[in-house]
Formats: sequence, C-alpha cells, structure tokens
Amino acid sequence: METSGAGGRCPVREQRARWERKRTCTARELLQTERRYQEQLGLVATYFVGILRAKGTLRAAERHALFGPWELIYGASQDLLPYLEGGHWGQGLESFCPHLELYTQFAANAEKSRTTLQEQLKKNKRFRRFVRLQEGRPEFGSLRLQDLLPLPLQRLQQYENLVVALAENTVPSSPDHQQLTRAARLISETAQRVHSIGQRQRNDQHLQRIQGLLSGRQAKGLTSGRWFLRQGWLLVVPPRGEPRPRMFFLFSDVLLMAKPRPPLHLLQSGTFACRALYPMAQCQLHRVFGHSGGPCGGLLSLSFPHEKLLLMCTDQEELLRWHHSLTLAISSQKN
Repeated sequence: METSGAGGRCPVREQRARWERKRTCTARELLQTERRYQEQLGLVATYFVGILRAKGTLRAAERHALFGPWELIYGASQDLLPYLEGGHWGQGLESFCPHLELYTQFAANAEKSRTTLQEQLKKNKRFRRFVRLQEGRPEFGSLRLQDLLPLPLQRLQQYENLVVALAENTVPSSPDHQQLTRAARLISETAQRVHSIGQRQRNDQHLQRIQGLLSGRQAKGLTSGRWFLRQGWLLVVPPRGEPRPRMFFLFSDVLLMAKPRPPLHLLQSGTFACRALYPMAQCQLHRVFGHSGGPCGGLLSLSFPHEKLLLMCTDQEELLRWHHSLTLAISSQKN
C-alpha cells in the first residue's frame, strides 16, 4: 500500500514518477536517433548499393564484401521505426530482435569491408570517381562513405544503452516490461559478441603487422594464433658490459626479444631478427627498482628456469605499463 509522509509525500509514487520521466526521455531519444539512423542507412542503400548494382561498377562479390548485409539492416530499421513512432516499444523491439544476427554478420565482415574500400579506391578509377561524385551530393553534407560504413556497429552500441535504460525504467507492472527486458538482454548479448569479433580483428591486424616486421627463417609462424599485448624498446642489462637496446613483443603466452637488422642490409633493412622466445607460464617477475614513481624509470627482473633477464626502462610511466602487461600475461597463463 502507498503511504504518504507527514508532508504528503509518497516515496513510491515519486519513484514511479522518476522512472516514467527517464523512460519518456529515453524513448524520445531512441525514436529521434532511429529516424536519423534510418536516413543515413538509406543514403548508402540508395546512392551507393543500389546505383552500384545497376551500373555494374563493382562485381557482386566486391559489392557484398564492401557493404555486407547493409540493405537487410536498412529494412530492419524500416520495420522498427513505425512501432517506435506509435509508442509500441516492447512489441517493436521484440520483432526487431530476430534481425540482430545481421549485426553479427556485419561485424564479422567489417575488416573485409575496410580493406575492400581501400583496394577499390586505389585501383578502380571508375569506382573512385563514382564515390567522389556521390559524396558531393548535398544529402551527404560533409559525410564520406568511409565515415558511414561503421554506422551499424555504432548504432548497435546505442541500441544497447537506450534499450537497457528503457527496460530499467519501465515498471514491472507495465504490459511491455517483459518484452523490453528480453530485448535488452538479447541486444546486450549481441553487442558483446560484436565486441569480441572486433577484438579478434584488431588482434589479427597486430599479428600481421608484427609478422611483417620479423625476418629470417626463425620468424615464420611466430605470431600465429597468439594474442598481442604490447611492444616497445627496452634495454637488456647484461652481467657485464653496457645495456643493449632490443625490441620486445609481448603476447599472452610468450615474450619475444628481437634485434634490429642493420640499416644497410640489402633485403631486410627495417626488420627484426628473433633472438629469443620466453614462455610467460614459466616467468617470475620482480621490479628491482622504480617503485617510487620518480621520473628516472627502473629495472624489471624476469626469471625463467634457464635464464634471467634484467630489463631497463628510462621512462617511469612506460615501466609501469610494461609491468602491468607482463603481470597480466603471467596471470593469464596460470589461470
């Protein structure tokens, strides 16, 4: 039962009023941003996908690699918008959820889309001229095709934020509470899958880049299947003699130490030769000095069963970042 205090205030009623205000505000934002989203989807579907199909400027396989399921995503938004405009939030989002797989497919194709656009702009003169002509239309304002291509993935993150907020600010007794709660869960799960896909794609880019920096027979396949964490120059401090600069590549399971090839090397200038591969599962890490937070950097001691590394960094912040990344790598191998 709702009860009022001495001043006539009713906490339950006030809480419901706050929920309703937040729900109304969130619903309005969802509707307004969906209209703009659909408009931008339509620009690409009409002035790029449709015309490219009609003109044959790109082959079907190239067109699909560039745009993925763009037109299907556009269609899903066209189906959703009338529900939102009618205030049928739960019903509309429930009917939208079966289309979430399109966003997973789009994310899986994102890297291929990016490289296809770069390749076609570089080698296909007709396509390059066509893109420039379409981007010059007043409907696009200052937007370019490369700015619009990530739009569905950006919108998915907005869907998650807005639909979760809508569900949280809908009272349990509301007719669409169950529909909104289910939609929020499904959208969040899809957003998490898309985030994981993006992480894998970025990691693959790092691995390809690093593999290109390594030369020699020992370097073949060194990065395959690994998760990249950090790279940078550190000074290796030997038992005797002067510290030697080496490039280190840290992965989730190993630390790779590399030596730069001579600048005058005929074929491999600018690359690195692998000198050692250290398993992080067997590593014991200690900070020798550099605890005080001063500007002078410090030393890291890495002990392995058959070798000990003493690494120097002259920058304190960089030392802390290396210590943090190495700690993560070691702990991931022990879990």
